Amino acid sequence: MTHNEIATMSFAELQFLCHFRARSAGWWTNLETGLPLERDKLGLICLMHSELSEMAEGVRKGIMDDHLPERSMEEVEAADCIIRILDYAEKHSLDLMGAIADKLEYNKTRADHKIENRKKENGKKF
Repeated sequence: MTHNEIATMSFAELQFLCHFRARSAGWWTNLETGLPLERDKLGLICLMHSELSEMAEGVRKGIMDDHLPERSMEEVEAADCIIRILDYAEKHSLDLMGAIADKLEYNKTRADHKIENRKKENGKKF
């Protein structure tokens, strides 16, 4: 699969691909028995968090990635986090695109997302 083919995929196709590639690499298989592996959800979420921590380190240091030297560490670690999230979502049948659409619509109605409320004392600053 080429870079351009991946870049033009739908969200659902990308989610499927991320999980397919993780399965193909053996991340969902017991390497000793060859049987399917049921991975701990909290452990997987911690791995997502670790990618964000690596992204923050890339921002802090302002460096390029070790494996993809034409890209910043910030960018590559963000991609790693998204790949892990999409792998997890596909495995657990999460409708991320639907949830994102719902959340974006809901956020339009939130008082704490309005500029005038954010400017107030104790308003959300970030």
